[in-house]
Amino acid sequence: MMRVLVLGADGFVGLRVARALAASDWAVPVVGCRRANAACRLERIVLDATDRADLRQAVIGMDAIVNCVAGDARTIVANADALFHAAADRRIVHMSSMAVYGSAIGMVAEDAPLLPDTNAYAVARVEAEHLAEAAHNVVMLRPGCIYGAGSAQWSRRIADLLTLRRIGDLGANGDGGSNVVHIDDVVAAILSALRTPEVRGPVNLAMPDAPDWNGYFLAFARALGEVPVRRVPGWQLTLDTKGLAIPLKLAEKLTGRLPPPIPPSLARLWRQDIRLDPTRASVALGVQWTPLAVGLAEAAAWLRPRSDA
Repeated sequence: MMRVLVLGADGFVGLRVARALAASDWAVPVVGCRRANAACRLERIVLDATDRADLRQAVIGMDAIVNCVAGDARTIVANADALFHAAADRRIVHMSSMAVYGSAIGMVAEDAPLLPDTNAYAVARVEAEHLAEAAHNVVMLRPGCIYGAGSAQWSRRIADLLTLRRIGDLGANGDGGSNVVHIDDVVAAILSALRTPEVRGPVNLAMPDAPDWNGYFLAFARALGEVPVRRVPGWQLTLDTKGLAIPLKLAEKLTGRLPPPIPPSLARLWRQDIRLDPTRASVALGVQWTPLAVGLAEAAAWLRPRSDA
């Protein structure tokens, strides 16, 4: 049985990976998190994933590591520095991001130049990938926008914005590529990467023929029963992102969830005509992509109990 240390296992992706490994007949997950949790039934190591000494101790006896640590730019870089120095001789599946492509447009394959020109998060993700060069057996997964049950950003937040009629048909402001990928497909890619050590380097993760953002919003609205969607004029989106972003962000912190802000970076993403080429994930990792309608129906079902309460 393969012993796999899952870092960031309290997060959206990491938790799903740990559960999938526990349900397999070939792996034993060891959950690596910052805090102890008595409710967790999996073997658990409490550690600081940005500390080299902690990680050096944690990887003893591990066959592989799945790195799902997220957070701010400082955390991402510090975690990568610690991990790739402490476990350079282990099989590592590292969760990166499509953010490494920055403002690139068009169809983007894994050999495209890294372009950290959008924000500090992109800079950190690129630096983390450069630090991965210290390891010899690493695959870096570059997912697009991960949606599905449990996704706070690309399912819950989008559903809230659709319900409030703050997004819908954005016209030219929603013509960018969504590059959505279902959480189950991300988990499947991670598990496959653990079992195919000959696959190394970067791998894009986005469903083939992902819709543009207008198409994603419309399909999700249908799954939620929030149709017809309204046409949102450009001036309204500009007001929302520039005039209301800061006060809405403060209101979100005070209320816990609503109203969700639309930061300018998100509006830029909705316009960016970038399309991830998923060929390597399909061929080298054998990912079978979840149909959009199936994934959105699942996300809508996850959200429904909350909306009916």
